[in-house]
Amino acid sequence: MKLITISGLDGSGKSTQIKLLQDYLEQKGSKVFYFHAVQFSLAKKITDFRNKYCLICKLLGKCKVYTEKSVTKANTLQIFLRKLFLRIDIWRFGLLRNKLRNNGYDYILSDRYFYDSIINIAFLEGREQKFLFPTGGLVAPDFAIYLQTSPENIMWRERVPDQGLEYLKKKKELYDAKIAAWGLTVVDGDRDKNIVFEEIKRVVILNEA
Repeated sequence: MKLITISGLDGSGKSTQIKLLQDYLEQKGSKVFYFHAVQFSLAKKITDFRNKYCLICKLLGKCKVYTEKSVTKANTLQIFLRKLFLRIDIWRFGLLRNKLRNNGYDYILSDRYFYDSIINIAFLEGREQKFLFPTGGLVAPDFAIYLQTSPENIMWRERVPDQGLEYLKKKKELYDAKIAAWGLTVVDGDRDKNIVFEEIKRVVILNEA
């Protein structure tokens, strides 16, 4: 079973490329599992549970306390909890991976792998490019693709991230600093989505040959 991950800035087109790749592999007869690191995360599940059973939500019909929005700042405790939850999520993913292998899956396609979570934590900590984060237990992808996209171009797209241009620029610096360490295959995301997909497809096919 192969693990293929696509990482990159918010709005870079990761979800679009994962869906194209999923359709392509399934058309070839492969059994594919779609994985989204944020949706899978323990923090997300706790937040969803809290929102679902929040008394304010039930009484007023809309929760005015717990609103889902992008996080660009965090205090020391919040960062600590993110790191703790990330370690738990990495462990949970290992269990999921074993289960999927036993059930005969050929691929796991990851939209926002844990690399993206580590980048987000580094941004919140205000670290510079030489940040460190222990990755013990993290499953190394068979193909780790980095959709390298210009922050300026992202801000001109139909779906613009609400964090703003400076946020994207800083995160791009953090991603670019980890290309070699994480063995990321860089794909230029500043092109038509179909051209980008053809390159991603070639990366996967060539590495499987």
